[in-house]
Amino acid sequence: LASPWTPIFQGKVDDSIEPNQPNAGWEQYIRNTVGRFRCSRCKRPWPSNRVMVVFHMRLNNTTHQGTIKVRRMRQNCKKCSDAPMETPVIDPDNIDILMESLLKNIRKKFYHEDFGAPRPYVGVDVNSPHEPSHCEACIAGWFTRLDLV
Repeated sequence: LASPWTPIFQGKVDDSIEPNQPNAGWEQYIRNTVGRFRCSRCKRPWPSNRVMVVFHMRLNNTTHQGTIKVRRMRQNCKKCSDAPMETPVIDPDNIDILMESLLKNIRKKFYHEDFGAPRPYVGVDVNSPHEPSHCEACIAGWFTRLDLV
């Protein structure tokens, strides 16, 4: 499934970045958002209010240009055995909220501005609780960072 995420972050997605381990000179911002998933095996869809998005960013003080990398944490299907991790599709409203929050975080970290608490994301109705055994962030031990907003 294509999403508005694709053109916004074309070339910025980096599945090698890890929460709490930015490279030297890089800053980090982690945000929890809402996403939808679809199993590539059985085609079962599911929503999640617990999708971690990790941003690593740096500012080149010489050129005054920044670089941003992003990683969307994946989940796998609880019905299929050995299901692959699936990438979330994030609704445009929540992408806007992520972008607004990211820009404020950049201004805070690099320019020392303060904006207060970020705007909450737009949730979805979820019929079951978050399942850590099917979440890439939880499996890797990054679950506690999901509470950052």
